[in-house]
Parts: sequence; C-alpha cells; structure tokens
Amino acid sequence: MTERQEQSVPDALLTRIGQVVMLHHAGDREEARDRLLRLWDELGEHGDPLHRCTLAHYLADTQDDPADELAWDLRALAAAEELTDGRPADPGSAVAVRALYPSLHLNLAADYLRLDRADAARTHVRRARRACATLADDGYGKGVRAAIGRLETRLAVDQGGGE
Repeated sequence: MTERQEQSVPDALLTRIGQVVMLHHAGDREEARDRLLRLWDELGEHGDPLHRCTLAHYLADTQDDPADELAWDLRALAAAEELTDGRPADPGSAVAVRALYPSLHLNLAADYLRLDRADAARTHVRRARRACATLADDGYGKGVRAAIGRLETRLAVDQGGGE
C-alpha cells in the first residue's frame, strides 16, 4: 500500500470509538462505558497513544464517580503528552492531539472543581485557555472557548471575584 493509500484508509479503531460515542450521546451511558472498556482492554496500556488518548477522553465522560472521571481524563492527557513530547510519532496524530489539549484541560478543570479542588481547576482552565490557539474558528472551537469562559466565570465567582 502506498503512503497516499494509507492516509486515505480510515482508522478502524477510531471509527469504532466514534460509533460507541454516538451510543453514549443517544443516552446509553452504561453500554457505552462497557464497550469503551472492552476497546481499552483490546488496545492495552501501551497501545497507540492517539487511540489511548481518544478512548480515555470518552471513557471519562461515561463515569459516574468524579474521581473515576478524573483518573480517565488524566490517562487521556498522559497519552496526549506521549505524542507531543518529542517522541517519534505520526505527525498527523500529534497535530490531532494538540487540537484536543483545550478540551483535555477543560475536562480536568471541571473534574477538579467537582472534587472541590479549585486551585487545580484554575491551573487547568488556564492551560485550556492557552491551548485554544490550536483551535479553528469553527463550531467546535467556539464551543470549547465558550465552555472555558463559563468555567473561568464560575471559578471567579467561587473565589469571590464575581457576583
């Protein structure tokens, strides 16, 4: 297979993850969590970092316990850092993960806030804001920026800096 053909072949695991995410968005959180966990077991702790980042990112959203959600979000960030810390990787994967950083840090900020760890939440919301430069000016980018703004406001109010 030529390099051009490889680039046009969809990533089967990311497609499967996307299908499970649609199940979650349709309201079947428990089934989505079970299927994502099976994919995680299939992938393994040392699987492709982009796959681990994506899986952990979505697994976090299916958790009932905020501490479990935080643990999955931390796994997602750790996998993302494997792709962006100078290790050899597919350049396309590294770019895709850099675009996830605002959302990864936003999720961590929200996790820490739910766990009454406002200082850690503030740290991650600042990191999310700084990482926004990688986002396009599209619906996704605008949505993430708006969510960061809402969390910044909430943290300012919780700190006594707002009304």
